[in-house]
Amino acid sequence: MPFLMSATFTPNPASQALYQDQNADTEDRVEDLLDRMTIYEKIGQMTQLNITMINPTDDQADVELNEESARELIHQHHIGSFLNGEAVPPSQWFEFMDGLTRLASEESRLGIPIIYGIDHIHGASYLAESTIFPQKINLAATFNTEHSFNTGWVTAYESADLGHHWNFAPVVDLGVNPLWARFWETYGEDPHLGSRMGEAYVVGYQGNEEIAPFKVAATAKHFLAYSDPHSGWDRTPVQIGSQALHEFHLPPFQGVINAGVKSVMLNSGEINGVPVHASPEIVTGLLREQMGFNGVVITDWDDIGKLVDFHRVAENYKEATYLAVNAGIDVNMTPLSLEFNEAMLELYEEGRISEERIDESVRRILTLKFDLGLFENPYPRNDRLDRIGTEENRLKALKAAEESIILLKNEESVLPLTEPQNILVFGPSAESKRNLSGGWTLAWQGGEEERFPDEVHTIHSALKNHYSDTDIEVIHEIPVDGEESEQQAFFSRLERADMLIYAAGEKPYTEFVGNIVDLTLPSDQLDEIRFISKSSTPATLVMVAGRPRLVTDVIQNVDAFLFAGLPGFEGAEAIANIISGETNPSGKLPFSYPQHTGHFVNYNHKPSDVYFFDTDEANHIAQGAENTSLFQFGEGLSYTTFEYSDLELSSDRLTESETITATVTLKNIGDIAGKESVLWFLTNKVGRYTRPVKELKHFEKVELEPGETATLSFQIDPHKSLAYPDSNGEPILDPGEFNLQVESLDIDFRLVD
Repeated sequence: MPFLMSATFTPNPASQALYQDQNADTEDRVEDLLDRMTIYEKIGQMTQLNITMINPTDDQADVELNEESARELIHQHHIGSFLNGEAVPPSQWFEFMDGLTRLASEESRLGIPIIYGIDHIHGASYLAESTIFPQKINLAATFNTEHSFNTGWVTAYESADLGHHWNFAPVVDLGVNPLWARFWETYGEDPHLGSRMGEAYVVGYQGNEEIAPFKVAATAKHFLAYSDPHSGWDRTPVQIGSQALHEFHLPPFQGVINAGVKSVMLNSGEINGVPVHASPEIVTGLLREQMGFNGVVITDWDDIGKLVDFHRVAENYKEATYLAVNAGIDVNMTPLSLEFNEAMLELYEEGRISEERIDESVRRILTLKFDLGLFENPYPRNDRLDRIGTEENRLKALKAAEESIILLKNEESVLPLTEPQNILVFGPSAESKRNLSGGWTLAWQGGEEERFPDEVHTIHSALKNHYSDTDIEVIHEIPVDGEESEQQAFFSRLERADMLIYAAGEKPYTEFVGNIVDLTLPSDQLDEIRFISKSSTPATLVMVAGRPRLVTDVIQNVDAFLFAGLPGFEGAEAIANIISGETNPSGKLPFSYPQHTGHFVNYNHKPSDVYFFDTDEANHIAQGAENTSLFQFGEGLSYTTFEYSDLELSSDRLTESETITATVTLKNIGDIAGKESVLWFLTNKVGRYTRPVKELKHFEKVELEPGETATLSFQIDPHKSLAYPDSNGEPILDPGEFNLQVESLDIDFRLVD
């Protein structure tokens, strides 16, 4: 393939149509092109097919172009979009996308460019040699929107040149059910945190001007409440009240819509008995009319087909197509057949779906393609591939990983570990690169260990690299059930060490593959943690997992506990830096860490969620862990100490047309510099609808040197901070008492009529 210095497409001016005139208004270009298209060409623009339909081997990891198949699909069926692949070298992606693009832009009747969809979930994760950031649950733990912005910005920077213009990220579902297999793809359980992080990602990704002449489109998913299935299993039914939908699940989507997100992917499941893909009330009424979204709505994988064989609300594919298009979908991720095209044509010919309805969707699709500049710059380019995986980008990912690691226990300050002579490392994540990154990394379920770059560290290799003069060894066999003599020899070895580090956790997974029935850490890992903890040598537990696996039965056995989550390619180095003290931990939990697998509540639960008949028993159980959580939302330790004081309000009364300002003083009273996320919570003491016990309304991360003081403020606007929606989404403001909390400080104020 040629070396492209300037990849542009210039039609012959003599034959140039209005839609080919880049100086014309986008709306006029779209209407001109629509007028020239046949019905079947329009239907093709609504279709997205998987890469396996156009490569030689039927394997999406084989990013090679079967030109004959692609030509037929584009020229005969007018397919407007393809998706998927796996992490292959940039040059291979360039050749594939260059060939695919030319078939559409140069050879098709109207030259409508392809838009390619890809799951670059945490960095350009389907591109070899790219920068891989922490997963979203880790980004949330930083309580620092800079890292979400950087993730989006770097993803665009490293992938846009290769024709990856449509990214199926960010996930802005709420992580409210820790059983859910996609919990780690969320920004945690709080709607305000999810909104802020999602907005930052969209602005970083879509606003990256360094990728010019290209532009890119982010996708908010999965609209709506996908993450709160009753069973905890992926794609299973959600039962939820309309008021809760509006108050908790809607705000992150509204936030990214306000930030300009260009597409939305729908929830694969059902809400209150109605599949979302068949719900005009949700897709058109709520998303478009009430929330004001005017971009492209895309289905998830084969979700029109699932209306037939999964949800059973349609007797065949044609009826399912009718339901979904009537609901308001624009693009169908088919993804492995032309059933949709055939069904749409039949429905049109029967008069059941009008050309006007088809034009609504195609108008949005073409507008997206024009807005992204694909008609002027359809081709990928290969003259800037040195942007991929730069040291500058890697350091951004490392900084995000460091701020995402959460120190939850540190008895007698066993961490940081300075100048150790001997460290022993155990557990299934000790020598695993893939465990640190999770799903959607190199491949759907996470690439095989051998596919990870050589320079990516494991926890073991990162510790060895950091403690160059220390004897560091991985112990693969722990004689939990061994002979007494074997166990005695083992403990003798442990007693000679300065620290025991057990790297627990999960293998990568996503979607239904990650369904489980019990949050408890696997029994073999629990047994090994208990066993090594019998030694007098301090033990640190490092949890590498996409959800809070329960450690209630062993937390007392260990001296320190780090929740590492899924910190990505730089995660092992970040863990080593924190263990050594080179980095002061600053992560805080973006979710409530359950004590029990059978019962848990989110931090912003209703008072009646925790009900006891016996008051004395209730007071006893409530001691310490807020009823059901082992660790609280917002909890996270540092190697220094921060002191909060002087929480004040500019007034203790306000009306709905006024604002008041809250201030608090924060001081680093420890011996080293540190970062602290200051979290501001509000409680509405009496409401027309039952109110959460508290709600996060503002957060800010600051860095202070030893002895340094900062004054932080939060402006309380009744309409932004005190209002909440009714069951129709209309705002309610309750006059009465409110309480503001920052760390252990709180203060009351009143909203008056």
